Amino acid sequence: MAQLRKRSISLLLAVILMLSLCVPAMAATEKDITAAVTKSAEYMLSSVKTPQVGSIGGEWAVIGLARSGYSVPQEYWDSYYATVEDYVESCKGVLHKKKYTEYSRVTVALSAIGADPTDVAGYDLLKPLGDFEMTIWQGINGPIWALIALDSGNYEIPVNAEATTQATRQMYIDEILRRQLDDGGWNLTDEGGSGRADPDITGMALQALAKYQDQAAVKTATDKALKCLSKMQDSNGGFASWGTANSESVVQVIVALCELGIDIEDSRFVKNSNTLLDNLMTYRNADGSFRHTADGSGSNQMAAEQGFYGIVAVMRAMQGKNSLYRMSDCGIRVSGNAGVDNTIGLPGKHADVKKTTITAPGTTFADISAHANQPAVEALASRGIISGYNAESFGPNDTMTRAQFATIVVRALGLPLAKTDNFTDVKADAWYASFVGTAYTYGIVNGTSATNFNPDGTITRQEAAVMVARAAKLCGMDTDLETYEILNVLAQFGDYVTIGEWARESMAFCYGEDILDQSDLDVEPKRAILRCEIAQMLYNLLGSAKLL
Repeated sequence: MAQLRKRSISLLLAVILMLSLCVPAMAATEKDITAAVTKSAEYMLSSVKTPQVGSIGGEWAVIGLARSGYSVPQEYWDSYYATVEDYVESCKGVLHKKKYTEYSRVTVALSAIGADPTDVAGYDLLKPLGDFEMTIWQGINGPIWALIALDSGNYEIPVNAEATTQATRQMYIDEILRRQLDDGGWNLTDEGGSGRADPDITGMALQALAKYQDQAAVKTATDKALKCLSKMQDSNGGFASWGTANSESVVQVIVALCELGIDIEDSRFVKNSNTLLDNLMTYRNADGSFRHTADGSGSNQMAAEQGFYGIVAVMRAMQGKNSLYRMSDCGIRVSGNAGVDNTIGLPGKHADVKKTTITAPGTTFADISAHANQPAVEALASRGIISGYNAESFGPNDTMTRAQFATIVVRALGLPLAKTDNFTDVKADAWYASFVGTAYTYGIVNGTSATNFNPDGTITRQEAAVMVARAAKLCGMDTDLETYEILNVLAQFGDYVTIGEWARESMAFCYGEDILDQSDLDVEPKRAILRCEIAQMLYNLLGSAKLL
């Protein structure tokens, strides 16, 4: 809990740092940027405790941390690699049947931590990139990220005997050039012609082409694209994609310039004295995270991860180090085959608590796309812990019943099922009977009376905190707090006095262990908790308990 007492001091320092960076970048020294990277790395480690295979809460966080030089515990890299192995093995090496950028993204992350993408649980993740037709199937993102992935570790393109057309680097280069628009940029859909350039895709295309500037056609295309981006840059030094100014767009241009070896203060990219870095820092929060838009709408975790590796790219350029994606200088090594062990966890955990493995890799739902809790929902769904209403709908903002909660917490802890006849309103043939019985047997849930469970009743936030704290104790976590510790944690919330006396210790534990988000302004203890919130709480718990 000592970390909580330091929070106000850290917040003040972060605000000072943020303000110091929101001035013309010429005033931002290497020391300033390094301090900003450190703060963002601390945020990333706290928000992505157990990185998964995914575009949010996964590879981008790993890449940013690995390239930041921040001191990350070795077990973080080992745990991520074990998760990748588990994931790859569960889907028999097929990360996606059509989106080959999945292979590229994971390859870049593995390169960043010194792991070999050609042998992950016995599967070669580079082999699919040897299939030209399949790689370019999803559009320009395919060849862009194939090149970035292959070049991240200077890998040879493996021969893919199943490919209709065996790929080469030059074929991917030529495919990107073929798709360049008349205005000099690129977008997702058009293949040349008079389409309108998108700054994100243009920036990414330049990142992919950066290593091939010795080719006259590439150099000509690059110069034309830089002119296009300069023209697109707004008076605040930033960029808009799909009509909305956002942080991710400026990040992609920053990374492109750094990959090309162009100073981010290059006069072509300074508008009204505003540089790219100036603009990016206007989206930065005091805790080191980044917003997607000025008003905070959209996926801010995605923005946080991209903003983080954006300033990492700047720092590396200032320090004269290899660029973000040129990883021959990688000093990290994972500890061999980390394997998957169902007895993993904290000392003191109950013997019946087991790690739940991935059984349905790639599970997602249309209605959680860009949702703040998307990584948590996907991580639990891929392990069969939580499910949606159907293949498309999860209902993140719906409430959850007591029976549903009992079910997912029992699945999350891998507990052996046992029924109980304590509750007259839990019929023996009900689908949830064994889950309620198990949760009751292990002391995770109680009834609303000696004979009733109220399986269809909703759960409040304070009730959820109590049940999650009980589950945490089974996982080996210390949930006992002193009175002063409880007060120190809860006093930061304006409505903490409305928490039931019986729930205060559990709520303090959940906030103190970051199972609940300490950025909450209010606790709202009596509000019915949402499905997305429950998913996030259990995801955070499993991460802290070393069960992911």
